[in-house]
Amino acid sequence: MERLFVFAFVGLLAQVIDGSLGMAYGVTASTLLLANGVAPAVASASVHLAEVGTTAVSGFSHWRFGNVEWGVVARLAVPGAIGAFVGASVLSNLSTESATPWVAVLLLLLGVYIVARFVFGKKPVVVTRRPGTRFLAPLGLFAGFVDATGGGGWGPVATPTLISSGRLHPRKVIGSVSTAEFAVTVAASVGFLIGLGSEAIDWRVVGGLLLGGVVAAPFAAYLVRHVSLPVLGALVGSVILITNSRTLLRAFDAESAGAYAVLGVVAATLLAIAVRRARGEHTEVIEALEGDEPEPEKQPV
Repeated sequence: MERLFVFAFVGLLAQVIDGSLGMAYGVTASTLLLANGVAPAVASASVHLAEVGTTAVSGFSHWRFGNVEWGVVARLAVPGAIGAFVGASVLSNLSTESATPWVAVLLLLLGVYIVARFVFGKKPVVVTRRPGTRFLAPLGLFAGFVDATGGGGWGPVATPTLISSGRLHPRKVIGSVSTAEFAVTVAASVGFLIGLGSEAIDWRVVGGLLLGGVVAAPFAAYLVRHVSLPVLGALVGSVILITNSRTLLRAFDAESAGAYAVLGVVAATLLAIAVRRARGEHTEVIEALEGDEPEPEKQPV
């Protein structure tokens, strides 16, 4: 029962982060599951099984709000599902000792990306233009493979790539990527069930992730309106960087107080930069609002 609460907390935290940043559920959940001793293949399988339900609801919601470009969904979902199935099959056949460093490196890179985007990134210039198959098919294939092998990565790879390309409105990008993710999670789940067998899945992990995600969803919607994205990105990125760096240091017998001190300094620096940027954005908003205020009418003498 205690383990169920731990996994529910993991799901809750991952959903809060995903609901606030628009991505990183899988990356966060997989990182925390690995830190709790869950094998890489089981962690990724559990995350994807839990996401089957959440992505279905997400895709339906985006469709109802008119955020889905179905041509983009089809071109992303099919290669994404293929990549996810292949990635799940590859990870299922790796030993835990071999898979752990690989997954840690992949999650570490995704953590670096989250920091780069939300702490240092700039808003892209968007020119609405529908992307074609030559662009979407390789993107879906790669994002699906990364998502399955790393336990997450579909959103961090597909969403910013499409937005920064300037080929589709950001609202349509988020809705289409989220809708296509349902096919990716189903394909990855099937691959893991074939490769591992249902008896290898710890259903307490799946249930805990689902329970935590459902409870956290309303809070995530509240948080995104009240917490600066640069600060949240710095916090999330730092947790991912520190946790997976620790896994790699242990894998190569390189743990030391100096290494952890460096990681602590990096995390503190990122947070300081994020806070400074958040304050700057807040000041810009206030100045913009003050500039829009009408001048008081002059009374006739």
